[in-house]
Amino acid sequence: MVQVDPRPQTGDTVTSVGATGSDTRSKGLSGNSVGLLGSAVIGISTVAPVYCLTSTLGPTVGEVGVQMPAVFLAGFLPMLLVAFAYRELNNAVPDCGTSFTWTVKAFGPRVGWMCGWGLVIATIIVLSNLAGVATSFFYLLLGELTGSPAVAALDDNKAAHVLTCLVFIAAATAISYRGMTATKGVQYTLVGLQLAVLAVFVALAVIKAQSGDSAGSIDFSWTWLDPFAVQSFSAFTAGLSLSIFMFWGWDTCLTVNEETAGSAKTPGRAALLAMVVLIGSYLLTAVASQMFSGVGGKGLGLGNPDTADNVFAALADPVMGTVLGVLLFVAVLASAAASLQTTFIPVARTVLAMSTYEALPASFATIHPRFRSPGRATIAAGVATGVFYSVMSFLSENVLIDTIYALGLMICFYYAITAFACAWFFRRELRKSARDLLFKGVFPVLGGVLLAAVFFKTLIDMWDPAYGSGSSVLGVGSVFVIGVGLLALGLVIMLVMQRRSPAFFRGGVLTRATPALVVED
Repeated sequence: MVQVDPRPQTGDTVTSVGATGSDTRSKGLSGNSVGLLGSAVIGISTVAPVYCLTSTLGPTVGEVGVQMPAVFLAGFLPMLLVAFAYRELNNAVPDCGTSFTWTVKAFGPRVGWMCGWGLVIATIIVLSNLAGVATSFFYLLLGELTGSPAVAALDDNKAAHVLTCLVFIAAATAISYRGMTATKGVQYTLVGLQLAVLAVFVALAVIKAQSGDSAGSIDFSWTWLDPFAVQSFSAFTAGLSLSIFMFWGWDTCLTVNEETAGSAKTPGRAALLAMVVLIGSYLLTAVASQMFSGVGGKGLGLGNPDTADNVFAALADPVMGTVLGVLLFVAVLASAAASLQTTFIPVARTVLAMSTYEALPASFATIHPRFRSPGRATIAAGVATGVFYSVMSFLSENVLIDTIYALGLMICFYYAITAFACAWFFRRELRKSARDLLFKGVFPVLGGVLLAAVFFKTLIDMWDPAYGSGSSVLGVGSVFVIGVGLLALGLVIMLVMQRRSPAFFRGGVLTRATPALVVED
């Protein structure tokens, strides 16, 4: 017997059902496979903190100088506000489709489909980039261990690089294919290694900076944490765009909600825990690196353009010594490899959800009978990543670089839509309490506005051919063409799916109505 009752009794089964009767669907994933700590570790791993730091410290200093820690704090704010939106939406509708499912229920199937597409294409771009970084550091580490420049130079051989990259992608796909149990076991080790090496690096950098062992060292100042001290607004937004990228991936905690113990509450708490760990490690590393190296444009200075794309490669030996310095290379490799593996989680589960709700072909909804994972969606993501990276590598290095620059556009796109979806979804509850008003309305809208502002500012900047690699198409920047082109490709695919799956696009599969609480005796 089914009764509508706002007061569930002990032992009752509670499900979230749309007011018109259209319910979210079970996907067949392995439930209760991940706890609070495991979910937070997966979120941290997807962000890849060590990889983000080594590739972002230099460019951020190049934009804002000693205000780098302040810009990291500024980038953390919109992500924290959006994290509250994810937490509240997950409490109401714990579905592995996350942004896709929630925006469909808030704004309808077409906006939801494009939001899901933004997440999928951003993840494919990141996966290809992570595989490339893991390959580069693999050969760099081998060169350090063997003392052979010839071994390190193998990374410059395009055929060897792409082949090794495909091996990394295949290995990461295989681990993700085996489900959350295998994923969690690998990630505890890799994330623990990253954070431990970062702690040693921070401690040694501060000690050596204070002892005067580094010629470019500078004293810490609290003004480094003042975002209003940045010299220009354009420099601030450029640095902010970089720092937002550094936090991307924490929402993987929510993507595994159907496999998490306490699926309604635990994923949101895990996401906030991951965010706290990330901002802590980023600020400590930024301050320590700046104290040791300074922000000069020569030598070990963080503003040196020759070392900007890989700061830790330059600082490993001076800060940690020859022996411990190798650990920093290992940490960067572990960071990229770990993130490569966990980043398959959101794309595979988003594709699974979209297929389950008939927004994509039904074949992607297949669940492996033993591992209880979205096997076909995971393999499809792996194949797409391998093909994308191979084609782009042999086509043009500039195109590959510009595609990565376009990533920030995708991230702001789907995060902002999800934040606005939260406020609209809960619009009838905002007057119930101050807590509902803040966490379901004010904070998500503010986060969405900030990310939307970065989205449009980045869109304007991308028009300039000087943005990214400096290449252009008919006088328009290649980054703009790629970013807008990828979103337009999603629109075309959506129109094709609209003809194949009219029920979803009529709103007959996922309802826009706010779910009602239904209690089953």
